[in-house]
Amino acid sequence: MACSLQVAFAQKPAAEMQKNVDKALEATQDAKKAAKPATWVKLGDTYMAAYNNPLTNITLGLDKATFQMMNKEKPISVSTVQLEGQPFEKMEFATVDVYFNGAGMLAIADVTHPSVEGDLLCEAAKAYAKAFELGEKADKLDPKMQEIVNKYYEDAYNAYQLGNMAKASKLFKGAADVSMMAPCSVPNYDAAYNAAFTAVAARDYDQAEEYFNICLKNGYTSDGNIYANLSNCALAKADTLAAKNYLATGLTQFPNNESVLTSLINLYLQTNEDPEKIVELLDDAKKVMPNNPSLFYVEGNIYAGVKNYEKALAAYDKALEIEPKYDFAYYGKGNVALKQAEDIIAERDALDVREWKKYDELNEKVTQVYISAVEPFEKCYEISQNEAVKASAADFLKRLSFTLRNVDPKYQEAYDKWSKIVDVAE
Repeated sequence: MACSLQVAFAQKPAAEMQKNVDKALEATQDAKKAAKPATWVKLGDTYMAAYNNPLTNITLGLDKATFQMMNKEKPISVSTVQLEGQPFEKMEFATVDVYFNGAGMLAIADVTHPSVEGDLLCEAAKAYAKAFELGEKADKLDPKMQEIVNKYYEDAYNAYQLGNMAKASKLFKGAADVSMMAPCSVPNYDAAYNAAFTAVAARDYDQAEEYFNICLKNGYTSDGNIYANLSNCALAKADTLAAKNYLATGLTQFPNNESVLTSLINLYLQTNEDPEKIVELLDDAKKVMPNNPSLFYVEGNIYAGVKNYEKALAAYDKALEIEPKYDFAYYGKGNVALKQAEDIIAERDALDVREWKKYDELNEKVTQVYISAVEPFEKCYEISQNEAVKASAADFLKRLSFTLRNVDPKYQEAYDKWSKIVDVAE
């Protein structure tokens, strides 16, 4: 039965697939036939058949034994390769390379010699679009277009796993472009975002900016991360003003986005401008939303980022005046204490060995700062409904308790308590 399956579903010769494509193309050159939607549907189907031909009997998720039963062709070579830090068994065949993961499952299929040259998925999409233009019903063509989007996406992800960012970006772009082409019913902005993201990795900043902006215009912001990405593209093109504008917009629209905030602080520091100007960007938002504690939390983070701890704590306290159970503000206060401790430790470690009195003074100061961090983190853990925030606060409390265990027996007890909580969370 296995032999009969191999024969029944064997890959067809490339010459035959090329002949089929040529014949379908020839039909579109005939004026009478070219006016019929069916001619173009046939062309699209023929391109898809040619695209799929090298992948005959190759299905992601197959175990190696089933794959070998369904494919009697012997591999040209077999080797072990590392992909994203994981070992894969690579089998090279005449038209395709396949990769099996550590569990022995087919994870990647990379066509190396297509049956027909060219971007067959793009050509198929254009043929279906022409059929739609000539009157073919959208409900018949939409599934075909969606299949093309999915094929592009799968190929793009494979290229990404194989480390070919330029190819991945091109294929994600193909998925995005087809998804936004009539009669495809569902635009795939995830593909557009990935096209831009991988374009950055490939240093194609023009394409990255183009497709990030497509996402932005259609409300796909990745929770505000897109502004940090657009800023990076602008910086790569030496447009500092555009980079600042992207980040300023992102900050006012997504005040809790750490990537935007961190990028904005770093940019002001790199350009030797006063980081306090960033606070001014929040003023308009505060006028519109004076009772939004997150705006003051962001202000606190800005000051903490430039080591103005007094103003940072004042901003966090203002957030707590507005919302006494605002967990992020308590987290911010605890984080400021940890930053202060880091600065004191750096000062202590820079002392000459003869300055032992100063060393002891700074050691005691570090201890007191650590003690001051305990209460805000405890309060954060107590009131937060966010599991990630609670887990982070618990982890800090475990570390602080361990560090302070010789200061007072209560910290050893606290360490035992927080260790159990952290272990259960993990």
